[in-house]
Amino acid sequence: MAPFYRTVMMNPKDNVATALDYIPAGSVVKVTCQGKEYEIETKENIEFGHKFAVISIKKGEDIFKYGEVIGVASKDIAVGEHVHIHNVEGKRGRGDKINENSTALGL
Repeated sequence: MAPFYRTVMMNPKDNVATALDYIPAGSVVKVTCQGKEYEIETKENIEFGHKFAVISIKKGEDIFKYGEVIGVASKDIAVGEHVHIHNVEGKRGRGDKINENSTALGL
């Protein structure tokens, strides 16, 4: 019987899930969220509390966790890849990332 790994994905807008167990590379993980179900093979080891992609994320696309934008992909991220500082860039506090509809404080 294959091991069971706990994960959390809180919002259907999310494109990442969070590992609630250490997940070795090559493991098949089932992720469910409000009727959506994903079966993902991890490409890398995923540490407890770290994120992995549940869908492909293109460079420049927003990263969603808990229904909120937590950053932007700094390179293409494949399904099952670890999502962390090596492939995510923050948007908060970045004057060059503010659009004409937002303020300098991000409000």
